[in-house]
Amino acid sequence: MAIALVIENDPLHDARRLGRWLTEADLELHVLRPYAGDDLPAELTGYDALVVLPGVQSVNPAPGGALDAPWLPAVEGLLRKAVRNRTATLAIGLGAQLLATAHAGFVEPAAAGPQIGPGLVGKRDAADDDPLFRVVPLMPDVLQWHCDEITELPQKATLLAAGTRVANQAFRMGHRAWGLIFHIECDPAMIAEWASADSALLDRLDYDPDLVTEVCAAALGDIEEAWQPFAARFAELARGELADGSPRRNLPLLGQ
Repeated sequence: MAIALVIENDPLHDARRLGRWLTEADLELHVLRPYAGDDLPAELTGYDALVVLPGVQSVNPAPGGALDAPWLPAVEGLLRKAVRNRTATLAIGLGAQLLATAHAGFVEPAAAGPQIGPGLVGKRDAADDDPLFRVVPLMPDVLQWHCDEITELPQKATLLAAGTRVANQAFRMGHRAWGLIFHIECDPAMIAEWASADSALLDRLDYDPDLVTEVCAAALGDIEEAWQPFAARFAELARGELADGSPRRNLPLLGQ
């Protein structure tokens, strides 16, 4: 069975439904929680995949230079190595932002303000040839819950899905690393926990927490229909059973 290193950046942002989809697709999950003191490896030796989960932290340092979480540079380092070594990688929310900043992309507060609640994103033309996104509907349901956005993708990134308020919704780095700024992993209990933790933000936006929880939970069936096959194909890719579309490296014959 293939093994994925899962980095959980925040206690309210575990793999939840995504974890179940991946294990059902025969991908073993090795979860590390650096916020609880787990040490991150320097290399990805022994792992077939890397999954970086969301979190409440900012990828950018505070004005004084301090980071919200001291382990984030190490996560960026692993993401760079994953792309360079073609390790199957899935980065969500904060993870997607780190995938971008690890490759010279930029993350800033969302110009249109916080984006919270269910919605749709639109696939770009490049998604038709993507090994994972080709099975996703043209306008899949997603759950948004973020205050920052990726304002500039890395130079070699491929945009796969876009939105009206936040343009860069999903992208691929190289041939085997995907970043999703939206959420596909939530269940009703997780959404309720987020609404409670972000009560001050919801109040500032004049959002009713109970209504937010209700409408988000109502969208979970459609989100699963769109993204469970995506997760299954990611596991298949990690197991080496799905081609990633990268060009073959043909070496010249000796003497030719």
